[in-house]
Amino acid sequence: MKSSKKNPWFDKWAELAKKKGYPARSVFKLMEIQEKFKIIKPGYKVLDLGASPGSWSQFVCEIIGPQGHAVGVDLEPVKFKSNLFTFLQKDVFELTEDELKSLGFSEFDLILSDMAPKTTGIQIRDHIQSVELSLRALELAKNLLRKGGTLLVKIFDGPEFPKVRKEFEKIFQSVKILKPKATRKGSKELFLLALNKK
Repeated sequence: MKSSKKNPWFDKWAELAKKKGYPARSVFKLMEIQEKFKIIKPGYKVLDLGASPGSWSQFVCEIIGPQGHAVGVDLEPVKFKSNLFTFLQKDVFELTEDELKSLGFSEFDLILSDMAPKTTGIQIRDHIQSVELSLRALELAKNLLRKGGTLLVKIFDGPEFPKVRKEFEKIFQSVKILKPKATRKGSKELFLLALNKK
């Protein structure tokens, strides 16, 4: 228990992630959502935005199996390798459909976004930057997600949140707001789970 007092980032989720061989605690958020909603299925093609350090992609690859494939995108490198995983180290705002098509991916069953801005401590600024990332994920989903597909996006709560949710509702039949148990106490972090693309 001494470790938790010395290091505020240390907690049971981080410790458990290390034990299970995942590079980050965030995997448990996706695990909980998967348990409830079964958004990842064998054979799925999955786009993982904000993939670093790789926990979500690693978990995805455990489910999709040899018929599936995951593509990760992030400015930072990932600590995960698999024959089922392709990684693009780049800015998500520079990611193009043509680039993905050249790799053989024209359509995805599921798009995940655990993207977050580098936080400044100024809540409204962090919120606005988070909104921009969420809308970028939605923009990519409009063109790259198959009809009936699913989009899961992290966003920081704030004044623009209702508008963002309405944008998601234009494209998807159902939009749920989730706060997984592994979310840090006091965090403004929420997830929008958008189901059944119209």
